[in-house]
Amino acid sequence: DNLMTIFVTALVILVPILAVLFVMIGYQYICPAGSNSCHLRTRDKFTPRFNFSERDLLRRVDFDIRGDDVIVFLHIQKTGGTTFGRHLVRNIRLEKPCDCRAGQKRCTCHRPGKEESWLFSRFSTGWSCGLHADWTELTSCVPAVMGRKEAKKNGRNFYYITLLRDPVSRYLSEWKHVQRGATWKTSLHMCDGRAPTQDELPACYSGDDWSGVTLREFMDCPSNLANNRQVRMLADLSLVGCYNLSFMSESERSHILLSSAKTNLRNMAFFGLTEFQRKTQYLFERTFRLRFISAFTQINSTRAAGVDVDEDVRRRIDALNFLDVQLYEYAKDLFLQRFQFARQQERQRERLRRRQERRRLREQRAFLYQRRQEGGEAEEEDATATTEDYTSQVVRW
Repeated sequence: DNLMTIFVTALVILVPILAVLFVMIGYQYICPAGSNSCHLRTRDKFTPRFNFSERDLLRRVDFDIRGDDVIVFLHIQKTGGTTFGRHLVRNIRLEKPCDCRAGQKRCTCHRPGKEESWLFSRFSTGWSCGLHADWTELTSCVPAVMGRKEAKKNGRNFYYITLLRDPVSRYLSEWKHVQRGATWKTSLHMCDGRAPTQDELPACYSGDDWSGVTLREFMDCPSNLANNRQVRMLADLSLVGCYNLSFMSESERSHILLSSAKTNLRNMAFFGLTEFQRKTQYLFERTFRLRFISAFTQINSTRAAGVDVDEDVRRRIDALNFLDVQLYEYAKDLFLQRFQFARQQERQRERLRRRQERRRLREQRAFLYQRRQEGGEAEEEDATATTEDYTSQVVRW
């Protein structure tokens, strides 16, 4: 008996322990460390750092594709804008889809029933305001260009959108792109009605391009527009004298540029982040009440991801892009708060819908119950009247 008791006790203790070990071993096999494919791992929690008003978080515009509204895509280099631009012309579920023909870079994106474009972007209207035009260029150029193209109306609503990317990854991606021969030297950089002079914006290289440039050479050029590109392209450059660096001190210029970029980004109809493709899709769809046909794909195996830089180089890139780093931290916080706010509103609407549905079902059941009750009383009255009538006839008979 004692041996049996000991055996049973051992089983009671060992079985749960073995079961736990089996589950842990199986979990590590299915979801190895570093795997992104396992949905059981705890997700990183987001803690807001900045205080935004409800007006900043609520992004929903009454975009009228049949009217005079225009989406303007501000395409910053190496932020995934080419992929997003193709989504805009090929992947949105529209009553009248964009006409994208094989072999042609541009698509025709007309409104239903009109020969007018609802989208101003590289893949619809081309580089009509210059190659990779920035906020300063677009806001002064787009209304005039659209007016010439369609010869009418001052009453258009222009909804500006853009994408941002982690500054270090974006910088490395631009370096690799330039190393392969890209220059963007045909960009206009128009500001206050003129392009910068050679003294204001010196070239970083001689010759046709900067092919084969090393990362150190790329970082050593003080006039390299890759430095803090996202802030420069989102700020109002008129506030700092455009490209005239002697207009004010460097610290004052930096402060004004960053503040302007934050303001313009916050007031845009929409912006997305390259690192959050699904959330970008979700927020765009709810902002414009448009739906994409297929889901966005998160691609992490970029050229920048394949560049192995040591900590010293990374710190220097951070220093060269110190404004972009601050802007991205601000943008990421705002983006994730907007996502949380949109999801919260969606859940509230769903709870309200279920509550209304339950109330409707209760009222329907109460109504049917009352009708059955009234129907039963009516049958009893009919039965009583019939019985009384029959009895009186029998007496009479």
